[in-house]
Amino acid sequence: MSAFDKLSINTATIKKATLAEALELSVAAGLSHIGLWRDKVAEVGLDTAVEMVRASGLQVSSLCRGGFLTAADPAGQAAALEDNKAAILEAKALGTTEIVMVVGGLPDFSVSPGAVDGGGAASAVVGGKDLVLARQRVADRLAELVPFALEHGVRLVLEALHPMYAADRAVLSTLGQALDLAAPHPIEAVGVVVDTFHVWWDPALREQIARAGAEGRIAGYQVCDFNLPIAADALLSRGFMGDGVIDFASIGQWVAEAGYDGVVEVEIFNEDIWNQPFAQVIDTVKARYAELVAPHLATVSV
Repeated sequence: MSAFDKLSINTATIKKATLAEALELSVAAGLSHIGLWRDKVAEVGLDTAVEMVRASGLQVSSLCRGGFLTAADPAGQAAALEDNKAAILEAKALGTTEIVMVVGGLPDFSVSPGAVDGGGAASAVVGGKDLVLARQRVADRLAELVPFALEHGVRLVLEALHPMYAADRAVLSTLGQALDLAAPHPIEAVGVVVDTFHVWWDPALREQIARAGAEGRIAGYQVCDFNLPIAADALLSRGFMGDGVIDFASIGQWVAEAGYDGVVEVEIFNEDIWNQPFAQVIDTVKARYAELVAPHLATVSV
């Protein structure tokens, strides 16, 4: 078994690479998986992307992203459902069972569903600042999507985002909130992802990871570091593992103890990293993964 059999490079980490380059580089690096963002699929078209992925021999670990379910007006809600159903079909075509759901922020401030992180504009949807109602709309739209997801064998993977993104990206801020939202639905339809950047600070993290494992909800483990000082654009404060404040040993141990033995995706938003040679970025990811992440996941050998 390769030391990197369960490592996946998310295309956000090498954002400026084309889909063809991302696939080629992942294969050259000896990886078996790749995490895709929908913008890379859209650049070449779904049919072409499916053929490219198939030819590469890589398995798609997840597709990002669906979500943005907080619209208050009927037209916005209908558009969100249409976009998420399209995302589910894209995931199925690409051979992954996991679609990562960034649920959306307050309607007056939320990044638009089709926007790509790092350049998204605020939506014009009117909905006010009622956080409780925004979260209820997420629950309502999720319930509407579950039957479609089950029909197509794709799991809606809820991602809790750091509280600093509650206004514009996700009204889910903790793993516990995500699990509560998932609870009414079958585990085949709704899961959660543990993203170290977003949840490292949570004082209840160990208990909630254990809960997620006991409930069969862990659908993914995403890793990168939380850099200081926070960037002017807070979205770009992610870094290579080891460059910031996150304790990967503890979180990795908790994830392993919870029974997760799946793919580990590295997803980094960082302008300096995006400007580095793509192969150099992947080499650094592999080295940091082998040193700081893999040793604490009992099922990963290095």
